[in-house]
Amino acid sequence: MTAPYVHESSYADEGVAIGDDTKVWHFCHIQSGASIGRGCSLGQNVYVGANAKIGDGVKIQNNVSVYEGVELGDHVFCGPSCVFTNDLTPRAKYPKGGDGYKRTVVRRGASIGANATIVCGHEIGRWSARAPWSPRTSRRMRSCWAFRRGSADGRANAERSFRRTWRAAPAGGRTRRATRG
Repeated sequence: MTAPYVHESSYADEGVAIGDDTKVWHFCHIQSGASIGRGCSLGQNVYVGANAKIGDGVKIQNNVSVYEGVELGDHVFCGPSCVFTNDLTPRAKYPKGGDGYKRTVVRRGASIGANATIVCGHEIGRWSARAPWSPRTSRRMRSCWAFRRGSADGRANAERSFRRTWRAAPAGGRTRRATRG
């Protein structure tokens, strides 16, 4: 294991925890209280807000903003320029501070495409895939690529179909389930 690498043009404030084998490239800013796991890669111009949590083996591409209240599980992939929000009704004159931010959780192995906006207060399920340019609007959505077992070495081969499954709890509290194949 090697010590984390932080490029000289990047800033890591005091109180930041960065795991071994993690690389933080050019022009990044990591605010105090943020936690970054082992074996991660943060591309150019990545912002990690105060108290954000990033798991092990996470790959964050260029120009991504991970604001306070966001938790990325292990082996999450964030495509270029995707953004996580933390406030549904931001107002410059009436800031809410950390207590008013909504929590966003991205579970283990999820992939988020380029330019996707993840609206706060949602959970993205394990091994799900969010398409590029897609806003995250339903309360909880599990979307996944259909995989079948691969060769003897354990690699999975992607099938040509894409399947989305989601659950959203409307105002009445009833759960809706739909599948598109």
